[in-house]
Amino acid sequence: YGLDAEISRKTGEISYGFAKYLRDALPNASFIGFTGTPIETTDVNTPAVFGNYIDVYDIARAVEDGATVPIYYESRLARIELPDDEKPKIDAEMDEVTEEFGETEAEKTRRAWATVEKLVGTEKRLRLIAEDLVAHFEARLAALDGKAMVVCMSRRICVALYDAIVALRPHWHSDDDAAGVVKVVMTGSASDPVDWQRHIGGKGRRDLLAKRAKDANDPLKLVLVRDMWLTGFDAPSMHTMYVDKPMKGHGLMQAIARVNRVFKDKPAGLVVDYIGIAQSLKTALSTYSGRDGAETGIDERAAVAALQERLEVVRTMFHGFDYARGLNGTPQERLAVLAGAVEWILARQSEAAREVEDDEAKKLELRRFQDAVLALSTAFALASASDEAKVMREEIAFFQTIRIVLVKAAEGNGSGKAAKDFAIQQLLDRSVVSTEIVDVLKAAGLQSPDISILSDEFLAEVQQTEKKNLALEALRKLLAGEIKSRLRTNVVESRRFSERLEQAIARYHGNALSTVEVLQALIDLAKDLRAAHARGEEEGLTPEELAFYDALAENESAVQVLGNASLKVIAHELLKSLRNTVTVDWNHRERARAEMRRAVKRILRKYGYPPDLQDAAVQTVLRQAEVLSAKWAA
Repeated sequence: YGLDAEISRKTGEISYGFAKYLRDALPNASFIGFTGTPIETTDVNTPAVFGNYIDVYDIARAVEDGATVPIYYESRLARIELPDDEKPKIDAEMDEVTEEFGETEAEKTRRAWATVEKLVGTEKRLRLIAEDLVAHFEARLAALDGKAMVVCMSRRICVALYDAIVALRPHWHSDDDAAGVVKVVMTGSASDPVDWQRHIGGKGRRDLLAKRAKDANDPLKLVLVRDMWLTGFDAPSMHTMYVDKPMKGHGLMQAIARVNRVFKDKPAGLVVDYIGIAQSLKTALSTYSGRDGAETGIDERAAVAALQERLEVVRTMFHGFDYARGLNGTPQERLAVLAGAVEWILARQSEAAREVEDDEAKKLELRRFQDAVLALSTAFALASASDEAKVMREEIAFFQTIRIVLVKAAEGNGSGKAAKDFAIQQLLDRSVVSTEIVDVLKAAGLQSPDISILSDEFLAEVQQTEKKNLALEALRKLLAGEIKSRLRTNVVESRRFSERLEQAIARYHGNALSTVEVLQALIDLAKDLRAAHARGEEEGLTPEELAFYDALAENESAVQVLGNASLKVIAHELLKSLRNTVTVDWNHRERARAEMRRAVKRILRKYGYPPDLQDAAVQTVLRQAEVLSAKWAA
């Protein structure tokens, strides 16, 4: 590499770096260099070889563009303490290292490194780090799910720290490389100590662990490394790096970049310093990004300030509503306050949406609280380990719970218990106030209904409840879930009810209906949904036959031409024919789709279905067949 010359100590021949030969071969070429981490801190060599910088895309710009997330720094120094009788020995050894000018710099560095490694890797110190790391990482996971990497000074320390961690959390360990929460990633040989061998494997083991680390859903959460995976390894869900190894310059920059990848709602990466790399980090950042140098190690103070600011924004939304018992009361009191708080926010958002005309502005008003709490949660994730954040945890969790209720209600999907209950975020002991799952229907004073029935008793309760906004969201959620469940059987009927639901909610948001009126509209819709269950029996059709009947009868002129009785016969024959024709994945294979299409057309022509309506009917029948065919194929 490079332009340097080297003389062989065996032959005396001079050889040069590839760059020199390349330039000799192409004397008139322009040479452009791309580097993420210039090795010389003052860039003396890089501009000399390639000329001045054409363009610099630094860390600050990448964060601004959303290409990466910012990296925060937290100092948690694990001090190296020595007994008094050991200090003279260490001082003498260090003096020997620095005074032996006959040694090469590399040899002196190796000896100094070995000395420091002994100090860093003491059993007492590693035990303290393990205790702090486990507590810190569990707090991080409570605020933001993801993964972490621990960078150790040596393979010996990797193994010793692993043992200290699993002593605290035995269930994190597994002898199986495909299981377990924590792993060591390192190379080695048969000559290494016996207790290292379980952590040493070939490329197959490393590839398996890399795959697990990159999978956000895999239980592997924590990896310990010395040098491996510090460059070129991307696990976007990795949000924390614990550093217990002296690093500097481009090596440090490449390492911390493991936690700056964009992933879902990950707000930032965090570098936790156990050994004292703050000055090295400041120097590296100032070298590789002029703008970032001034922001080195954005510490907890900045994160806490942002957290306090965003918390105040959410607090103002509850001006006039006392939610103190939601933080300090009994579980039953918290439930009652939660229900009232949801009702309060729904009412405020509905009022705000009614005051604006633009549809986008309405949507913004209807999610203002949710967006504010999301921003608050992001700020909390960054500052969650700080003392200031600890006193805010219960209040933040209260707001997060309300947001979960509103978001779950807005999703309008699911069936069974998921469709009956608003699943509330579990209030874990470090960041929340309870571990109860809250049934918001019950909190609103309603009995949880059988979603497939939507009884008159339940609908009467909805009509009479004082918490109209909460009842509206509960009923809308239930109806949306019921309609979605119909989609698995009857495409046309599901679409028809879905449109009615959307139109009612749109009229409500457009001030055409009051809360009471839209509740009545949804109650009427619920009764029609319930009546639809009995429609097939009244017509003498099975649910599947009724689905094809609806597909044929969607066009009213076809009903007028053929009549009810003929459409029932066609529906029965369509069901029988298509069930016999269907094959696995037919809807993904054009030849199979064509065969199904021909089968439908033959039956429609046989019974005189109006030719001008056939194409639309065929498409609807095939969509219906797609929904039912998975069950048929099984």
